[in-house]
Amino acid sequence: MSTSSDAEPKSQAGGDGAQARGDGARPLPPWAPAAALSGAEYSAVELAQGDDRVFLLDQRDLPERERYVTVTDVAGVAEAIRAMVIRGAPAIGIAAAYGMALAARAARNEGAAEYVAALRAAAERLASARPTAVNLGWAVRRAVATALEHAARRGEERARDLAELARAIHREDVAACRQMGRTGAARLPESGTILTHCNAGALATGGYGTALGVIRAAIDEGKSLRVLACETRPYLQGARLTAWELQRDGVPVEVISDSMAAWFMQKGEIGAVVVGADRIARNGDVANKIGTYGLACLARHHGVPFYVAAPWSTIDLATESGASIPIEERSSDEVAVVGGRRILPAGVPARHPAFDVTPAELVTAVFTERGKLSPREICRSVPPSA
Repeated sequence: MSTSSDAEPKSQAGGDGAQARGDGARPLPPWAPAAALSGAEYSAVELAQGDDRVFLLDQRDLPERERYVTVTDVAGVAEAIRAMVIRGAPAIGIAAAYGMALAARAARNEGAAEYVAALRAAAERLASARPTAVNLGWAVRRAVATALEHAARRGEERARDLAELARAIHREDVAACRQMGRTGAARLPESGTILTHCNAGALATGGYGTALGVIRAAIDEGKSLRVLACETRPYLQGARLTAWELQRDGVPVEVISDSMAAWFMQKGEIGAVVVGADRIARNGDVANKIGTYGLACLARHHGVPFYVAAPWSTIDLATESGASIPIEERSSDEVAVVGGRRILPAGVPARHPAFDVTPAELVTAVFTERGKLSPREICRSVPPSA
């Protein structure tokens, strides 16, 4: 079940209502302090203080409107993930963890076997919402493990266990983003233009961002950088979300169509490419938003460093290579319909793979909270059983 609220939702009991800034500017999310948030500080998902609702910033409406969706059950969280109310591998992993907390609350008074069965069913539903992002399965597996460990408990203790775990996953992600930001910042040039694709910022994570976290950290260290954001057809995450975040932070940003990237590299205007990831295979192959592979090919041809920033939870050691990563195929209408108008001739179909796979040999380095790795170092960093 879900509900939504527009720009100024009314406050609710318990302090979970949205708060408006005193200067009459935009309202804040329901969980925010009464102060303006920068793009880096924004969180797209949060569990209510009473552990009975999840708040989501509806990213489909940005930048025109800030609308907050409230979901109260697992079905609502799964649908929000599937419909891209929330997107970005780390962010949907966090949302799924909060969804598991809602499931634990709903089943808290069941017998041990029934409780575990309810959590397993919730995990399956959430994990299938978007199959390419490995963080989704990682988060729900942690939740199921906690449920099994504490199945003998009853009532509020069960619900509290899963809520505490979900909030811990959220905190861990923010800390990971900040650490990989510091790691990656050292590799960026002192000045120049960084190209990025899709949105790998605070909106796609628990906060701060992966690829945008690297750029933010570099600017915080005094580097003079500007950003070219690929618009990222068909969902326009670069144009709508990355530009929105960076503008809030005062970072110079320009948007280009996806087909323009080669031209700017040919002109020597790009100092580095930094992207996020939805899944990294054991051999270092990287699944990310469709169009990433093409940028990696262009970067290699033009001698431009191609960096990937992702938390360790995005590395899937159980998947040998990119050939085994499931690629989500989304509705063709997302390609064929623009601004509510169908742009294709009648009877002409469209294809929409949402992700592609960049071979490890095209990746200069991967930035994680554990440090900088070459793609080939990933399989040697952790034992296969980890």
